[in-house]
Amino acid sequence: MQRIRLRYTKRGRLRFTSHRDFQRAFERALRRAEVPMAYSAGFTPHPKVSYANAAPTGTGSEAEYLEIALTAARDPEKLRALLDESLPTGLDVVDAVEARTSGLADRLTASVWELRLAGVDQADADRAVDAFNEADAVEVQRMTKNGVRTFDARAAVVQLETHSEPADRPTDQPCAILRLVVRHVTPAVRPDDVLSGLRAVADLAPPVPAAVTRLAQGLFDEETGTVTDPLAPDREAAQAPTTADPAAAAKAPA
Repeated sequence: MQRIRLRYTKRGRLRFTSHRDFQRAFERALRRAEVPMAYSAGFTPHPKVSYANAAPTGTGSEAEYLEIALTAARDPEKLRALLDESLPTGLDVVDAVEARTSGLADRLTASVWELRLAGVDQADADRAVDAFNEADAVEVQRMTKNGVRTFDARAAVVQLETHSEPADRPTDQPCAILRLVVRHVTPAVRPDDVLSGLRAVADLAPPVPAAVTRLAQGLFDEETGTVTDPLAPDREAAQAPTTADPAAAAKAPA
């Protein structure tokens, strides 16, 4: 059995599709592309697809991940192209590797988000970000199926900063851009929780809903302060046999 790991996107209007909507679209794409899927056992077999940490409905993403199990080996890049052609524009399969290591979900420990706040001045955003970063804790509330839950939105945030908007914007309306790096903790701290925190500490309330996009997710590197590519270990494992020292291989026992 071969396992393939895929990175896909949610762009444009497709950011408003739910995770269940994507699952249905992806399973249709598997059938159209005639992928030799492995199926679960039991009375209602399902294709073996493992989804990892999907973005909330309404947010865009450049870094969603899943893993599929196949009954016959396929070239990952050719499979990626077939699936991409079978999905609607906006749900794009942009990377594929053969799974050669374990624990993809365990490598998704942090996310990088971009929050575009239309109608918010840069100075107001700077002031709110400073207040949030200086706070020891920022309590926010979220409605759950068990009622309202209060939790700290500050502890999970590794980095929150503002970015300047390009000078050649097509409109004169202000738009502040925030870059957020947040750890995946329990309870999960989402971008909308951070926006609630900015409202709590600095009364920052964008006049229209923020446009939120996940730019990356993976392991957080403490030394560099970056979120690393979770598929890199599989690529490195695939290259290892070809990059090994030929002399060392010749000395290896038969």
